[in-house]
Amino acid sequence: MAMRVGQNLTRCGDAADRPQQEFADETFEESDMNAQSARLRNLALVSLAALSAAAMTLHAGVASDAGEGSRAAEKVLRIPMTTDGPKSLDPVRGSTTYENRCCSQIYDTLVQYKYLKRPYELEPSLLEEMPAISADGLVWHFKLKQGVYFQDDPCFPDGKGREVVASDVFYSWKRVADPKYQFKSFWLLEDTIVGFDEFKLAQEKAATFDYSAPVEGMRLINDCEFELTLKRPVQQFMWRLAQFQLSIVPREAIEKYGDRFNRHPVGTGPFILRSEDDWKIGTSLTLHRNPTYREEFYPDEWMPEDEAFGFHKPAGTRLPIVDRIEVTFFVESQPMWLKFEAGELDYTTVPETAYESAFARRSRNLRPAYANRGITAHKLPLLDFIFRGFNMEDPLLGGYTEEKKALRKAICLALDWEEMNEAYYNGTALVYDGMIPPGLDGYPADGRLPNAWRGPDLERAREYLARAGYPDGEGLPTIDYYTSNGATSERMAALTARQLAKVNIKINPRLVDFSTLIEAVDNKKAPFFSFAWGSDYPDAENNLALFYGPNEAPKPNHFNYKNAEFDALYEKIRTMPPGPERTAIYEKMRDMVLEDCPYAGSMARIRHYLVHPWLLNYKPSETFFTWMKYLDVDDSKRPGASR
Repeated sequence: MAMRVGQNLTRCGDAADRPQQEFADETFEESDMNAQSARLRNLALVSLAALSAAAMTLHAGVASDAGEGSRAAEKVLRIPMTTDGPKSLDPVRGSTTYENRCCSQIYDTLVQYKYLKRPYELEPSLLEEMPAISADGLVWHFKLKQGVYFQDDPCFPDGKGREVVASDVFYSWKRVADPKYQFKSFWLLEDTIVGFDEFKLAQEKAATFDYSAPVEGMRLINDCEFELTLKRPVQQFMWRLAQFQLSIVPREAIEKYGDRFNRHPVGTGPFILRSEDDWKIGTSLTLHRNPTYREEFYPDEWMPEDEAFGFHKPAGTRLPIVDRIEVTFFVESQPMWLKFEAGELDYTTVPETAYESAFARRSRNLRPAYANRGITAHKLPLLDFIFRGFNMEDPLLGGYTEEKKALRKAICLALDWEEMNEAYYNGTALVYDGMIPPGLDGYPADGRLPNAWRGPDLERAREYLARAGYPDGEGLPTIDYYTSNGATSERMAALTARQLAKVNIKINPRLVDFSTLIEAVDNKKAPFFSFAWGSDYPDAENNLALFYGPNEAPKPNHFNYKNAEFDALYEKIRTMPPGPERTAIYEKMRDMVLEDCPYAGSMARIRHYLVHPWLLNYKPSETFFTWMKYLDVDDSKRPGASR
């Protein structure tokens, strides 16, 4: 017998009426408004809600009588994505920043990043309040917001989205343990919830995956309350709850669409795809405002520096603000730059080839030609780990013997990261030793470590090449080097080849689209590859997880690095609170990896954004991507707009 999800549970209170979203354009414009006044304003907004709704209803009737010509123009956000686009719109299949950017608009997680707060903080998203945690850190109690609905879709009776219930959380999270999805996101919950790893193992042995099978540490209380019991007090678990892979999805949609859910997403987020045709693979993605999106408002907390950009002014405005988002994919950066120059994109990152057009090389200031057009510049230091990775299972480059390590060290010593920085990042990036980026515990004070293998040191590179059994490169096969296509990729690969050739190491650059690169790395087919990892959350544990043995590909240990002592330390630090003791272990783990040399690097970029004056409220971040719902556009500020 078919059963509606959650129907056998008791309710936790009267459910709110199913919302049909209305939007008011009124906002306060006090330039000195602070958080307290914004909170008072929100109270005023609540008291005015009925009047606003009545006024809008009256306006709708007038507009209907007046005809289509009087309807307000849609607000359309036009943004770039510097890739061929996501591989999937199913969060559990996602692993890249590009899937994150897209899925974060369509789905919701239990918690989300506060848009304007720095350092980063979390707040409830699908939750009514932040989880209540027991004194020992093991039992977490969650309460869902009432009146949150999945978007309308044919997978539901009469095509009307139903309310989110607690069992949806358990179903969504159990998907990461389903072999169908290759366990790409299992690392987020692995060794965390009591009984969850055992559930995964049991389901792997079963003929069919049983989503109804119980997990000891996952307890439903009623339709909107549940508890988790953790195996140990994992410090990073709260941050992981904001990861897009743990978004909440409806079982009905997965069962109706199967693998088509990749292209037919159904979520609770601020935007939706109206049809599968909204995603033109490799070209663009169009997102539309979700008409049943829950009641959510622009934040009333901000940083003092935000006021100079007016980020505080929309406090209390109903979200999302725009009607449609048009995302265009750019494998090459030059077309993106030209579209921004023509006013066809609302913002852009500044490509290396355009840096000196936009900024004065010496002062790093935005040139008057742009500033005089009202364009603003934003500098965003990234939690970045740019590296050249070795597949530790590759017959040539992998292995842990002294000879194998010597070959990888020779390659590292031959590379010149400062030359790469100057040539392709205009000297704005930061070269550093280790895998922990600036700003996180475990980053070396001046970015340098005595035990690192940073080049260029050609004499030592030749010495280690000889130790590896390839004196002067004799007998060393050509190495396949995988990197993604892009505006500068071919030249960057050529520079890497030229640097290595100085010690007679030859590479065969394999320039492929990003999706193919990911596939090659996930399938352990790429012996030597180029990647950039942006930290999922601001804790070095996330970067150290890249070297944890059980996280081997297709999970985020792209190097397939294995070290039992490292793994034991990783399991230890997951439960440790921040402090000198944990930092000391971070540093020890960092140095262990450096000795085994599973990668060459590292570098952290500073991303430069340019924003047209008609794009409002945009505070760039690449740590989270739920920010599109906060953006607004003022078409009256576009060139040639009538005023």
